[in-house]
Amino acid sequence: MGKLTLTTFVTLDGVMQAPGAPEEDPSGGFQYGGWLVPLHDEGTGAFINELFDRAGAFLLGRRTYEIFAGYWPKMTDPTDPVASRLNGLPKYVASTTLKEPAWAGTTVIDGEQLQSEIMRVKDALEGSRELQVHGSGALAQWLLARDLVDELNLLVFPVFLGAGRRLFPTGGLPTACELTGSRTTPNGTAILTYRPTGRATFGSFL
Repeated sequence: MGKLTLTTFVTLDGVMQAPGAPEEDPSGGFQYGGWLVPLHDEGTGAFINELFDRAGAFLLGRRTYEIFAGYWPKMTDPTDPVASRLNGLPKYVASTTLKEPAWAGTTVIDGEQLQSEIMRVKDALEGSRELQVHGSGALAQWLLARDLVDELNLLVFPVFLGAGRRLFPTGGLPTACELTGSRTTPNGTAILTYRPTGRATFGSFL
């Protein structure tokens, strides 16, 4: 049985919105799109390549899916570890409105079937293959609220913005995690891998 992993680029203040380009997601009047680009380095790229090497399938929210589908099908180099897997492996999109996806290998799942379909896909994965979620803010929050994330990769970039959609919203479940891996990149990005271990606990030093 595989596992569901969530990978997200975040700022120091937890913003995950539009890391890759100014026009990627300006919703809510967000003016800081592309904040990741000046900070990307070989260390970040190496981790992403390792991550995609473990992929068995992808689960994406509609917005992230459409961004990916507008770019990656044009990347046809079979030696590119990201493009080859995104184009060649099964892709599942959580959406109630997407009807006819053009990207080959895509299956649309509506909300009512999402949790059962996640379990089915995970059961079908071989060995240590992963059902990978990348970005997909609303979907990520839905998964976290239902304890469906087996492993969380946070790439924390050395910048804070003061505005934008955040990964962990007010009202989320208090959750404890175990750190299972960490590294830093030359430009100062911290790459942290956590395994959720259950509800957070509380105490007192008094």
